[in-house]
Amino acid sequence: MMGTLRLIAALLVGIGPLAVQAQSGPPPREDRRGPPPAPPGQSYANSSAVLVSEIAFARLAQDKGQWTAFRETASDDALMFVPKPVLAQAWLKGRADPAQAVKWQPQKLFMACDGRTGASTGASQFPGGAVGYYTTVWQNLEKPRAKKPDWKWVLDHGSLLKEPRTGDEMISSRTAVCTGNPKAALGAIPFGPPPKGEKPAAPATSGARASADGTMVWRWDVRADGSRSITIELWNGTGFDTVVRDDVPAEAA
Repeated sequence: MMGTLRLIAALLVGIGPLAVQAQSGPPPREDRRGPPPAPPGQSYANSSAVLVSEIAFARLAQDKGQWTAFRETASDDALMFVPKPVLAQAWLKGRADPAQAVKWQPQKLFMACDGRTGASTGASQFPGGAVGYYTTVWQNLEKPRAKKPDWKWVLDHGSLLKEPRTGDEMISSRTAVCTGNPKAALGAIPFGPPPKGEKPAAPATSGARASADGTMVWRWDVRADGSRSITIELWNGTGFDTVVRDDVPAEAA
């Protein structure tokens, strides 16, 4: 864990992109000077953007307060689990910050090919000594390569653990494979951020959303007893790999 913390400190002074250990599939073509493979826009994945957003989110919680940080970094349609899924902004509105905020550190990053969608998962520490983990999905509400990107979290959850979650010395990063037709395998799942100005609907107990290009999918399933499962899937060129599966029992929800 100390190695991870040292890495985070280094990232904050500007050497982050060199320190992330990338793990992705083979490049779709040897000539990388040409246009990106179809669907368009799949050459923009940048895990550093998600990493910087996650670190800034964690720092904001310590500097300004836990729920203040959650409010300021959530999208209008962001989901939390309490334990049933709720619209985060409605649940957080007017909620007082606890005296001490939870702390967390990213350990693994996952990216869609569209450059607008990513996820972070890692370890967390709660006031009083309890430990746990978190998983957060992020989306850039602006277009890829926008001069002023607007990264907001769209799903956040976590749970307690009996023992601390350990990670490698290096934060790992994996990007979806950017060939094939992932949308064809996803049916009616909504893609990308909702249109600006659209009023968010109350979330269902089970659902799924996907990146704009379909190369990342996140799903949630909350059962009647409050237990839940959160999964993140990345396209591998012909199908989807489950890269995160968090199962929260009812007693820990």
